[in-house]
Amino acid sequence: MNTGTSLAAVQQYIDAFNRGDANAMAASFDKPGQILDGMAPHVWQGPTAALDWYKDVLIEGEAHGASGYFVTLGDPLHNNITNDSAYVVVPATMSFEVKGTKVLQTGAIFTVALRKKENGWLVSAWAWAKGSNKS
Repeated sequence: MNTGTSLAAVQQYIDAFNRGDANAMAASFDKPGQILDGMAPHVWQGPTAALDWYKDVLIEGEAHGASGYFVTLGDPLHNNITNDSAYVVVPATMSFEVKGTKVLQTGAIFTVALRKKENGWLVSAWAWAKGSNKS
């Protein structure tokens, strides 16, 4: 069983996020998809879930003076594949700035469900459990 391919798909999604490439994030997302995040409205679902979520990230960031988001993933806690389904859980750290002050969010958990399609693994759903912020 090759579990590396599902983890690579998760990293591909995060790399697109780190570049601010909404189209690449959407391309790595299954349709329909689901997102559960600590940011209101907390749930995004449907064929445009990834794009809708990222649009809301930018709106929320602008409202709070936040920018420069960058996520780093740790070693997986779970990376399980059963047929065409995968479940990946990784610790995560996110850095960003709020009105010029650097913030580091540590202890977050990124949980991802993936489906294997003809063209490879796609993110079907993800959930972000916030860690603690340090300025």
